[in-house]
Amino acid sequence: MLKKTVLKNGLRLVTFPMENTKAVTILLLVGTGSKYETKRVNGISHLLEHMVFKGTKKRSNTTVIARELDRVGGAYNAFTDKEITGFWAKVQSEHLDLAFDVLSDMIFNSLFEEHKLEKEKKVIIEEINMIKDVPQNQVFNLWEELLYGDQPAGWMISGEKETVNNISRKDILNYLRNQYVAENVVVALAGNFSEKEIIPKIKKFFGKFKKNKPLPKKPVREIQKFPNLLLEFKETDQTHLCLGVRTFNLFSPRRHSLEVLATVLGGIMSSRLFIKVRENKGLAYYIRTINQFYIDSGYLVTSAGIDNKRILEAIEIILKEYKNLKEKKITKLELETAKAHLKGNLWLGLETSDSWASYFGAQEIFKEKILTPEEKCRQIDKISQGDILKIAQDIFQPEKLNLALIGPFKEKEKFQKILKYDQSKKP
Repeated sequence: MLKKTVLKNGLRLVTFPMENTKAVTILLLVGTGSKYETKRVNGISHLLEHMVFKGTKKRSNTTVIARELDRVGGAYNAFTDKEITGFWAKVQSEHLDLAFDVLSDMIFNSLFEEHKLEKEKKVIIEEINMIKDVPQNQVFNLWEELLYGDQPAGWMISGEKETVNNISRKDILNYLRNQYVAENVVVALAGNFSEKEIIPKIKKFFGKFKKNKPLPKKPVREIQKFPNLLLEFKETDQTHLCLGVRTFNLFSPRRHSLEVLATVLGGIMSSRLFIKVRENKGLAYYIRTINQFYIDSGYLVTSAGIDNKRILEAIEIILKEYKNLKEKKITKLELETAKAHLKGNLWLGLETSDSWASYFGAQEIFKEKILTPEEKCRQIDKISQGDILKIAQDIFQPEKLNLALIGPFKEKEKFQKILKYDQSKKP
């Protein structure tokens, strides 16, 4: 049974014991990411995440840290996003104390040595090069830049080469002190463990977090009165695009209806856009529609890789399906298929200890009401055809459209025309 505990310093612990498994996952989540950065140190969240693997007082370098968990067959890693940073380890239950020790040592005792910091900056710059060299990935950076512009929400998680190079050891220590505080951290534990023993262990290994208040992020500014376009020229054999609209934030009661809508549009192989763009027209290998929910913003976007010569045809099909959704209710079959897919996909994704830790931990770090899978499925079941129609009528307005595109194009006019973009009316 799921249990939440708050320690005296404000650290939140979410535990979920599991039978019939020998594995256990510890996931440490910090409520910070690139949206909490200033322009001067854009990329610092990601750089800090890399640096905690580079050596502590007890474990002098990456190899020593890695061997500790490698020798027991453990899996481990870390990640940085716009609003969250995570560190995790998955081991046999008999090695849980080792996982606690390694993760806590990395968080509290990393040395952040200058020479290793300079070397890791080079690694991250190559990561930035890799991202920008892959249009299928880079188009999403372009998309968020188009939506949010020059504010943290519109910057790359990794930072830019110039900002990464300018981050100092002092910057990292200040950021760590400000953001890695008890109130801003959740420890999620799922798998085979003793509930009676776990609280004292968490206090022992993770009780060092300070009670300070974390620095808040600046609210996202969203102003759009006309359709927007951002084009990046690149000599490619395929054009990659993101075409979509602004929607709702993480806490919106309409979130689950949006998930159904995106599934009907392009979330599964029987979706409208997959059938019409790929199967019927042969315009793309991949096409999908997704939602992104942030703390104070969100969007629905269709991404695709399209034959350069037929890019306008593909855009027209996508826009037509957006228009169709706000003019006519989806069918009962589409509704039931999407709902069944979302529920089935939810349960299939929760077969391991790491997936349960992530499921509950992510809800807690964002201070949501934690929904069990059963509760989430009941919310999905309530969604009607009328709910989908109302949302479509709200979001799919011509003035709310946004198109980010990477391909061998320098002229914007034909894309502006298809979006009904009138430059003369733009203030």
